Amino acid sequence: MTTLDLPTMDALAGDFAGELITPDHPAYEVQRRIWNGEIDRRPALLARCEGASDVAVALRWARDHGLPVAVRGGGHGIAGHSLVDDGVVLDLSGMRGTVVDPAARTVSAQGGALNAHVDRESQAFGLAMTSGYISHTGIAGLTLGGGIGHLMRRSGLAIDALRSCQVVTADGSIVRASETENTDLFWGVRGGGGNFGVVTDFTFELQPLGPTVLAGLVAWSAEEAPTVLAFLRDFIADAPDEVGLMANLRLAPALPLFPEHLHGRPIIGLVATYAGPVEEGERVLAPVRALGHPVLDTIAAKPYVAHQRFLDPAVPHGRHYYWRSHRLGPLSGDIIDTICEHLAMISSPLSTVPIFSFGGAMSRVPDDATAFAHRDASHDINIVGSWLPEQAGDADRHRAWVRGFFEALAPHSRGVYVNFTSDDAQSRVQEAYSAAQWSRLRTVKTAWDPDNVFRGNANIPPLGQRDT
Repeated sequence: MTTLDLPTMDALAGDFAGELITPDHPAYEVQRRIWNGEIDRRPALLARCEGASDVAVALRWARDHGLPVAVRGGGHGIAGHSLVDDGVVLDLSGMRGTVVDPAARTVSAQGGALNAHVDRESQAFGLAMTSGYISHTGIAGLTLGGGIGHLMRRSGLAIDALRSCQVVTADGSIVRASETENTDLFWGVRGGGGNFGVVTDFTFELQPLGPTVLAGLVAWSAEEAPTVLAFLRDFIADAPDEVGLMANLRLAPALPLFPEHLHGRPIIGLVATYAGPVEEGERVLAPVRALGHPVLDTIAAKPYVAHQRFLDPAVPHGRHYYWRSHRLGPLSGDIIDTICEHLAMISSPLSTVPIFSFGGAMSRVPDDATAFAHRDASHDINIVGSWLPEQAGDADRHRAWVRGFFEALAPHSRGVYVNFTSDDAQSRVQEAYSAAQWSRLRTVKTAWDPDNVFRGNANIPPLGQRDT
């Protein structure tokens, strides 16, 4: 491990307002932990920033000393890009300020803010934006990759709501990016990940919503999965924009919600959200609730912020996670057969297979408007293997299930959502973009980070460096 001598650290500390945590610090072991317990990296320094100036100072210092950098917002990325061995973590997790301007219908959020902070502050004024499916996901990582969520069919992706941002660039400068300032950078950060700088502040446009929405889960036994998936394909194709519908396949947890005879057995659920009047939603979602023989139906009028926390217990901090993902077209018979076959082979009671449904507002944004491709696709499928830390001996078996499922669906793949890449980030990053987007992203990278300082990510190499 890299050891930083005190005179060098003193020089940094003299110009840094936040906290500097080295391996001998009593908080080091706790502060280096991120959401995915599978990641066990040991940075030489955690620079816990208080603002953009701290980020700039720590970044320049790391570059001066030849140390690699990582950027931590919410620390929720499965691949662990927010940590780096023997390098410097620019840790924004304490920068969570979130402020709503109800007159302008905007929210400004710092780079360490979580979905929960944006949801809570926005809903205080009856406003919302697409902010992800898990409330403890960081708004920065979510947005920089695109930003899918329950509201994307009505409100577009998170990047579609982004109006401006503050960025610390590779040379330590602090700049604004918007449709009128540094427009090439603004295009790149909307889908290109953390390749171009550290975004320390985001300003999003909000839309009226709630505070009450009609939402919840309807579940069926696995025997009905082919019928449910075919229904999802057909229903979502013609559904109004206000409908969000996500399938989820897993083993039924031993909870009172589920019939005891299904505990530990494969099930399929549809998580429904109606982003409109509750009475109208009752009519629109009636076919979902009437389908087949549901074993559970929790759809009800509820606070939107409560619905945004609904899936949190399934993916807590500290568990071990491994996933692979595909973007898909409509769920053909072959795709449905493959999904059902691999559901029957699921290896862990903690693993899940969410299938996210596209369409609506997000699909009507031109591909060249942002760095988010394949907007005409129908679904993302994310095959999530999960197990407890004490079950490390079973990790290979769980990973094998994920990979086998992923490989079986490969003939149907239409690319990948960059936020859903994992250990395959470097081999698949180009699949997240069209050829035109990839070329433009490399040009933006060359302009803003020619030395590839920000390479601990699904990396977009500058021109002149080897393509991934």
